[in-house]
Amino acid sequence: MRVKMECATARRFFGPSSSRLSNPRRRRIVLNRNNGLSAHNLCSSSKFKIQAQTHLSSEVGIAKQGSLTDFGVQEFVWPSPTDEIPFWKKGFPSWDANLEVPSEVKKDSKLMHIIHVTAEMAPIAKVGGLGDVVTGLARACLSRGHRVDIMLPFYECIQREQIDDLTLITTYNSYHDGKWIPTHAYSGTVSGIPVIFIEPSHQFFKGQHVYGGSYNELEAYLFFSRACLEWMQVTGTQPDIIHVHEWQTGALPLLYWDMYHYLSLQKPRIVLTIHNMEHYGECRQEQLNMCGLDGSLYATFDKAVDDRTVGHNPERLSLLKGGIVYSNAVVTVSPTYLKETLCSGWLSNTLIRHRDKYVGIVNGIDTVMWNPSIDVFLPSKFHAQNSEGKKLCKYYVQRGLGLASRNHVPDTALKVPLVVCITRLVAQKGLHLIIHAIKQVEELGGQMVILGKAPDSRVESEFEGLVNLHNQGPSIRILLMYSEELSHLLYAAADFILVPSMYEPCGLAQMIGMRYGAVPVVRKTGGLADTVFDMDDEPNHEMANGFVFEGIDEGSLSRALGRAFACYRNRPDEWNGIVKKVMAVDNSWNNTAGKYIEIYESVRA
Repeated sequence: MRVKMECATARRFFGPSSSRLSNPRRRRIVLNRNNGLSAHNLCSSSKFKIQAQTHLSSEVGIAKQGSLTDFGVQEFVWPSPTDEIPFWKKGFPSWDANLEVPSEVKKDSKLMHIIHVTAEMAPIAKVGGLGDVVTGLARACLSRGHRVDIMLPFYECIQREQIDDLTLITTYNSYHDGKWIPTHAYSGTVSGIPVIFIEPSHQFFKGQHVYGGSYNELEAYLFFSRACLEWMQVTGTQPDIIHVHEWQTGALPLLYWDMYHYLSLQKPRIVLTIHNMEHYGECRQEQLNMCGLDGSLYATFDKAVDDRTVGHNPERLSLLKGGIVYSNAVVTVSPTYLKETLCSGWLSNTLIRHRDKYVGIVNGIDTVMWNPSIDVFLPSKFHAQNSEGKKLCKYYVQRGLGLASRNHVPDTALKVPLVVCITRLVAQKGLHLIIHAIKQVEELGGQMVILGKAPDSRVESEFEGLVNLHNQGPSIRILLMYSEELSHLLYAAADFILVPSMYEPCGLAQMIGMRYGAVPVVRKTGGLADTVFDMDDEPNHEMANGFVFEGIDEGSLSRALGRAFACYRNRPDEWNGIVKKVMAVDNSWNNTAGKYIEIYESVRA
């Protein structure tokens, strides 16, 4: 029975071709494949064009003595860029996240019911870090004994087969623009977390992507904010905490305190997390009217007027500002970003006025989703105590992306430093520094892989030019897409994770990278300054875990990359030590969740 299961697992991973598995010796690499979390990005498009260094299809790679054989791999089915199915789109086994919830987490004594109201959730409706944070925090609070639900729009692009026990639980009407809209509420479980999906009967949330549908996005989230409260009212649900996220749900605190609290919802208190202050939820008064509030009442300095538009005709509102004013507690995602937002930006005056309820807490990472010892997407598992499997992951990715051919001796390819940058290609992320890194890494004799999408067509066009220039060469791969599966493989393969942001509220890439043994190279800003400490900072050597630069100029990045490559090549013992050290860093949600629980406790009724 066990052999049959293992063979079935191998077929799911390597594809339907039985010829690859006909030789029992070829199965050895997958016999201990653990089940892992299948986390698909449901709303992504791909642009992938590379030139292979060899035009042969995938073949079995025979590991040379003294190289990959060091950790017990004798034979392996290596991917190739010419494969009909890219290696990150193979079938992967799935597993029940409930099985991986840490049993040793101590339960809290005062348990609460927490409902997250959010526009994103990983993995089913993930665009950026917001989805990861919501899922990770929810799972951590569940593991501490709390009752947790997530309320999410039922986007048309969500793949229903990824939802367990999907059930229609409520049909009700929710108000929008003078009409009561028939609305369905479904319950289901995603990655072990209870989710309530809100589905209106009209056009909102239709389309192939989470964002960018043909409907008015702001009006859709105004509807969603009220529909969540309406569902709580019609079902008699009274959570202790309603936790809202970003501008999309910024109207909910206004609706709660000025409407539903006077109806039947007495118990809940509101916590707002601001993940990125760049997005304000700019709103006209007549748009706010659509959810049943009188928009003119909020066009004041102490409520929700957008300070930048005072004196203009017309003045506008900001849903994010309104959420700050009306929430019982406001959290942003790192202490350094909190300081930065109090000192700059038009919302700083509002935040200063509400400083007593404004807190900075560094995000955690979901150590169930991001765990190289059980990660289903990896060809070889590894962990801090034995990181040898990382070498195989690196060579596997190098082969699959055409950065190494079958003619390469594996050890030769493995010695080349591999820099990975997984990011949205937007100005915030330091586009000029990412472009400079391509040139610098090539000059230093390294390799670099960029994975990300550009929402701006001008940025996309610029990076498409870089694709045409570099993707046929031996050292650079630029993949203009997002793939959850490929991101796991790249983190596992990377020697360095590059995060050169102009500003970064928290950042997850540097923490996920460390979990997978990738040493961060980051600009000192926001949450990057709170989580990465420079290797050459002698007074803080005990905390050192990466390479940090402060300037926004290309020279600052070049010097940091130069120091990083020198350590990798010239000080192998020190390098191996830092890899083990970063993998052992505890960036889990459990510690962070405890700080959120303290905030919940401080405001609960």
